[in-house]
Order: sequence, then structure tokens, then C-alpha cells
Amino acid sequence: MSIRVLIADDHSVVRQGLRLFLGSDPELEIVGEARNGAEALELARSLAPDVVLMDLLMPVMDGIAATAAIRKEVPDTEVVAVTSILEQATVAEAVRAGAIGYLLKDTESDALCRAIKAAAAGQVQLSPEAAACLLSELRMPHRDEVTLTERENEVLLLLAKGMSNKEISQALHIAEPTTKTHVSHILDKMGVASRAQAALYAVREGLVPLT
Repeated sequence: MSIRVLIADDHSVVRQGLRLFLGSDPELEIVGEARNGAEALELARSLAPDVVLMDLLMPVMDGIAATAAIRKEVPDTEVVAVTSILEQATVAEAVRAGAIGYLLKDTESDALCRAIKAAAAGQVQLSPEAAACLLSELRMPHRDEVTLTERENEVLLLLAKGMSNKEISQALHIAEPTTKTHVSHILDKMGVASRAQAALYAVREGLVPLT
């Protein structure tokens, strides 16, 4: 079963380029294109794609606002922010809005395809440079402000290592819906919107190494 992808970018050349090399991967299916954040939200509602590739700087509604709206209204759709510059504040806002990942527009096609597949599986991918960049921008609670159960701590550690819900379930020998519930509780207790933020929290608190 292919991963359904929605491309959101205000530049037609970028959309065409993405469609061209993503279309060569048999595991990916481009289901729609949006020229701005408002169109991205509308198409996400109607198409329910697995992953949205979201440009951050767009007219009508920017990518950050669109990401937040999509994560709220279509929670099963993951959003990967795409930007031309790795700006701390902008990328931090995207992650705060609920993006599971972020890429630069010069990312190689193979790496982009892998990132989309990882996002569809619920995996957080944090490069050391991007994680360090975001850690200085994101405001997150400290360890003494968050009380997690022993099981939630186990789930958080595996989540921060880039595991999907399915992989976490297999590692801990629990049902996948149970893992999903644990992840939801972790995000609620931390007061964060995304798995990426939870992973960054684990890195900042020294629970997992920055690798």
C-alpha cells in the first residue's frame, strides 16, 4: 500500500520537481498539490493524505499556521516542514505547530523519500545540527516539572530514538493502540504538540544522546 503525499508550495517549479522525483518511488503516491497553506488545509481535509510536505513561507496562510490546523483537524496526517533556510525561530515554530520533521529544499531525493516514509510511520528524525538549533529555541518543561510513569519513560526513550509506534510496541511487547495512548499521554503531560518536541525534550534532559 503506497504512502499518500500532499505537496504544499507556492512555487510551481518546486511542486513539479517534487512530483517528478517522488513519483519515481513506487511506495509513494502524490495525491494533490497546494499553492498556499489554506489550500493545503482544504486538501488535507478532503484527501486525508499520510504525509504533507509543507513549505513554511506561503501566501494566504503560511505553512506554520497550516501545519497547526492540519494536525488539529486531520490528526492522522503527519506534516514534514520544508524550508530553504534552517532558521532557528521558523523551524522551531513549525515543530511547535506539530511538524514531525523538517528538511531543507536541497535535500537529496533519496533522503527525502526516506524521510517521508519515516514520517508516515510516525518516526522523528532529528539531525544533530537541527536538534541543537531547535533546542536553543523551543521552550519545554524541565524534568522535575513532568511526571511520567515508568512505562511512559520507556516509550519516550524509544520515541526519541526514532522508533515508530509499531516498533515501540514490538520492543516493549505491548499492543500498538496502547503505545499510541502512551504517546498521547506523554505529549499531554509535557504540554507539547508533536513527537519531535518530545524527542527534543529527551535529548535536552540527557535521556538520549544527541546523535
